[in-house]
Amino acid sequence: MKQFLSIFAILLAPLLSASAAPPNIVLIMADDLGWWDTHFQGNEDLETPNLDQFAREGMLFPQGYAAASVCTPTRAAMMTGMSPARLGITNHAPGHKDGMVPEGQKFAGAKKLTFLPLDATTIAERLRDEAHYKTGFVGKWHLSHRKGNDEEGNAREPLLRPEFQGYDLNIGGCDRGGPPSYFDPYRIPALESRKKGEYLPTRMADECIAFLRENKKGPFFLTLWNYSVHYPIEAPEDLIKKYTDRKVKNPAYAAMIEGMDRSIGRVLKELDTLGLEENTLVIFTSDNGSLFTNGPLRANKGHLYEGGIRVPWVIRWPGKIEAGSRSEATIISTDVFPTLLEVAKLKPVPGTPLDGESLVPLFTGTGELKRESLFFHYPNYAFHKRNRLAGAIRKGEFKLIRNYDDNSLELYNLKDDLGEKKNLAESDPARAQALRKELNQWLKESGAQMPSRVE
Repeated sequence: MKQFLSIFAILLAPLLSASAAPPNIVLIMADDLGWWDTHFQGNEDLETPNLDQFAREGMLFPQGYAAASVCTPTRAAMMTGMSPARLGITNHAPGHKDGMVPEGQKFAGAKKLTFLPLDATTIAERLRDEAHYKTGFVGKWHLSHRKGNDEEGNAREPLLRPEFQGYDLNIGGCDRGGPPSYFDPYRIPALESRKKGEYLPTRMADECIAFLRENKKGPFFLTLWNYSVHYPIEAPEDLIKKYTDRKVKNPAYAAMIEGMDRSIGRVLKELDTLGLEENTLVIFTSDNGSLFTNGPLRANKGHLYEGGIRVPWVIRWPGKIEAGSRSEATIISTDVFPTLLEVAKLKPVPGTPLDGESLVPLFTGTGELKRESLFFHYPNYAFHKRNRLAGAIRKGEFKLIRNYDDNSLELYNLKDDLGEKKNLAESDPARAQALRKELNQWLKESGAQMPSRVE
């Protein structure tokens, strides 16, 4: 009898595993946090103890990228699994007006959308409607910038907020790229004032914790898209004093990073308190590079050099991901969508483009990514006077940038030249032309909008 029961249990195990409830998911994204802006990434001037511990518990991706060098396109890509080029959302909202040409330039930036249309299917919609997740959004949305009213006289912008894109709860998500103030009153349309002088990351953590407690039976999908560390650079005085006393360059910014770390730490601790850590996949990344310096990386937000697009990436999933592990795979924001589909046991919709790839094989050690190249497209001018319109491709250790205004090429070997100081386009013309051809083919297949010459 015991032998029969053992055999029965073995036969039944795969069925039970296949029908097991999917994991909870917490998707955390910082705003404007650079690749160099954490202690675990090597910046000794900063203290990010909670994120450091999180990195020790999960898998670090030191070659992880944002889908764009500015915020709105990355957010849209993460929500849909499609590249900014395919979506036509290629600049921060609202960005410069279509057709505007900065002084001294000969090209107008490409036409673009400043919002995510309602007919786009978000990962929140798939998880909520098909896998029965409870969905909560807390923080910065920046995917609803659309002026005017609809046919019935309703303002268009509020109808594009997270609650209309698959989320049961929206706290703080609207068209704002940054808060007027990080201290209450915040003057964020989708966030009511609560306590004068309260720090916004503290409020964000409180809202996340409330969501976790209410939905602890799961499964849930919590999206925490921090407003930090976007301008205005504001932080609690005790933290600013701490970094001022240390004579750290830009002490308010360093303080702001630690203030966000404190907030995220509280959310992660609540998962432990509720006994949810073991069945919760947590992703942490940023939407683009820092507006300030980015350590050994070249340039910053708004540029297709590494400082604009390479960002922190850590993923934790106890029992699935080995603690303290590391992957040198090149991953990107669009990978979030197919990854979450797979962990929730959902399938891609046939005929719907997906520019990302599931990262589950990397987590489980069962395989590598199939793609060979990552692509970037920024055909617009940025608010901070970034005046080169460009596209880029990363393949293996090499990266090519094509400047759209004069069709010049920049080729870098990132393994040997992380700071992108030595342009190899002339010394290695065959590789440069091959990568240019591949980039151009991708732009064509994606239906990418391109800059237009005005002369």
